[in-house]
Amino acid sequence: MSRSLFGTDGIRGTANREPMTAETALRVAMATALRFRRGDHRHRAVIGKDTRLSGYLLEPALTAGLVSMGMDVVLLGPLPTPAVAMLTRSLRADLGVMISASHNPYEDNGIKLFGPDGYKLSDVVEAEIEHRIAEPFAPDLAAPDRLGRASRLDDAVGRYIEFVKQTFPRQLRLDDLRIVVDCAHGAAYRVAPQVLFELGATVIPLAVQPDGFNINRGCGATAPAALVDEVRREGADLGLALDGDADRLIVVDETGAVLDGDQVMARVAASWAAAGRLRGSAVVATVMSNLGLERFLGGLGIDLVRTPVGDRHVVEMMRARGFNVGGEQSGHIILSDYATTGDGLIAALQLLAVIRETGRPLSEVGRPFDPVPQRLTNVRIDPAAASASAVLARPEVQRAIAEAEHRLSASGRLLIRKSGTEPVIRVMAEGDDPALVDEIVQDLVGEIARAADAGAFAGAKARP
Repeated sequence: MSRSLFGTDGIRGTANREPMTAETALRVAMATALRFRRGDHRHRAVIGKDTRLSGYLLEPALTAGLVSMGMDVVLLGPLPTPAVAMLTRSLRADLGVMISASHNPYEDNGIKLFGPDGYKLSDVVEAEIEHRIAEPFAPDLAAPDRLGRASRLDDAVGRYIEFVKQTFPRQLRLDDLRIVVDCAHGAAYRVAPQVLFELGATVIPLAVQPDGFNINRGCGATAPAALVDEVRREGADLGLALDGDADRLIVVDETGAVLDGDQVMARVAASWAAAGRLRGSAVVATVMSNLGLERFLGGLGIDLVRTPVGDRHVVEMMRARGFNVGGEQSGHIILSDYATTGDGLIAALQLLAVIRETGRPLSEVGRPFDPVPQRLTNVRIDPAAASASAVLARPEVQRAIAEAEHRLSASGRLLIRKSGTEPVIRVMAEGDDPALVDEIVQDLVGEIARAADAGAFAGAKARP
């Protein structure tokens, strides 16, 4: 059963345009409620959201859909994605829903779904839901006396704060640490500063005034320049940057150097391995993670297991093989001893524990390996004129890719893939020779762009 509505991380698009309309959200909720109705008990769903204006559009639509199928709804308000996953399990809910487009600008929004175990849904379940959306709902609507009810969980923020704090070693505190935390004007704008403050840190909050429009705008995990400036200006010990729904973490050390998810994974994995906590002597990462990470872990006797892009694929591999550390270069860090999905705050606390246990500054412990030169460039495709799949299938593009792979040979890696969330083709190359890496990416980007233009021209000629 195929999927077209769901991407690599739920459903995502421009707010108030298909598929991010109230009507589609309503039908998604109805179909999902049917999929997770099991038995005669009162069914329950939890709904969280980030700070986008369009959350006010989608939240009531999703609530109405779930209530119409007999599900009670617990509204959490603005809260990180991992908090929704945690509270789905804690409240014994049948379903969790997060309204967020993660690191995207405010114009976009999305719907992420969690099962009763707190894990994101599989491709198979998403395909079942998508198929059910197209069918009539009238026969399955709840009777008037079986409609669900909606309520708000007033202490959702406090519950999540306590949960996150419990993941930090009890014998440690963050006293005397000055920490800048950039919350991207997003879902963690209240919880992140509070967690760090309660553990003893001097907290310098940044981007904690959401207005519905400024989420991720020049701030957060995808735009760390503001955090770098603030760390230097304040003379802070480090900076933490979360994205709009706080499932990503990017770190800045006291010198202003930016550390990505690969570096965080490397440091946490090395620390856990030394303590005998790393299960399976392996870390799970995606095909985008740097070759330097693989070499560093190999030197410690730790395997790097790669998956397709998307934190859900990382989690699925971790569950299948019993590993407890995984993530993405972009900052999704999954520590399954604590959470079922990426959690920027929990990852930050594990890195802070290393700083406290070693007594060394982040600049000395936070960059355990030198990355292999890597370059990533996106080629935007006009979906109305040509599909990314068609562009990549063109013979001239296939020849260029084969030639590039031959030139890199054993000294590097090449990755060409379609984005699962936007109409772009990502071209990534890495290798020990930075000049060769740059040349290969430039050549491939040019070839793909020409093929996209040719496809658009051919499509225009074919139209009457």
